Amino acid sequence: MKVFAGSSNPALAEEIARYLDIELGKCVLERFSDGEIHFYIDENVRGEDIFIVQTGGEEANFHLMELFLMIDAFKRASAERITAVIPYYSYARQDWKDRPRVPISARLIADLLEAAGAGRVLAMDLHSPQIQGFFSVPMDNLMAAPVLVKYIHSLGLKDLVIVSPDAGGVGRARWYAKRLDADLAIIDKRRPAPNVAKVFNVIGEVKERNVIIVDDMVDTGGTLVQSAEALKENGALRVFAACTHPVLSGEAVERINNSSLEKLIVTDTIPSRNRTDSMDKFVVLSVAELFGEAILRINKGLSVSSLFT
Repeated sequence: MKVFAGSSNPALAEEIARYLDIELGKCVLERFSDGEIHFYIDENVRGEDIFIVQTGGEEANFHLMELFLMIDAFKRASAERITAVIPYYSYARQDWKDRPRVPISARLIADLLEAAGAGRVLAMDLHSPQIQGFFSVPMDNLMAAPVLVKYIHSLGLKDLVIVSPDAGGVGRARWYAKRLDADLAIIDKRRPAPNVAKVFNVIGEVKERNVIIVDDMVDTGGTLVQSAEALKENGALRVFAACTHPVLSGEAVERINNSSLEKLIVTDTIPSRNRTDSMDKFVVLSVAELFGEAILRINKGLSVSSLFT
């Protein structure tokens, strides 16, 4: 087994390797003067079980292309099996035709990964779990929930309500509510345009309760901030949020820092770059142990399903 890191999230890859008690594989990632990617493997990988850690987020297009080239290089170097470890799966929000003449981008990325030579894919908290069905190779969708739930437990909150920010996230919110012995509420919202959301109603009782909004990602922060304001207007005492993937595009950090949210709990599936000092309300948790354990079990042919509980 060998683990290699793309350029998108080297810190997470280092933590995963540390958990596995191995060194990251030796490779060189450079750019030609015109911006094209130059990659080569600096050690023998023939017959090895290869895991490539490369996440989405910032510069998603570049990092996807980098991943495709890395997979191709390992395939041509006679690796036994190549697993693409993609903590945040890019383009997952376009997973069906919601209007005429649009692509199903999540399916296209799946096809490209397989065409490049990936024999297995490991991701976390896909925007829609059914994206697993776009693959004809084994695909494991880990949940960050065990890490997030452990931290939420440590807050010692009473009279807790778990809130789904939309109808599509009810299943996820119900999972959290069951394990935290909490009630469930739903935000009724609409999306008139991409990255634009309008909150219309809060379904469920949140008055004089502590609430936690759970979602798979936070992008511009607009939905999260509107949801927090709506919950406050409906009498919520303290409002927290837990989101796996901190995409945080545009003015998201400033918007969240100025909101009524008390804390936003996220993971390190996407690096926070150099914005840590300005992320006053953010708590970043590591999912390296989850990925490390999944990689270990895949390599040894053991069950991965216990990691979903």
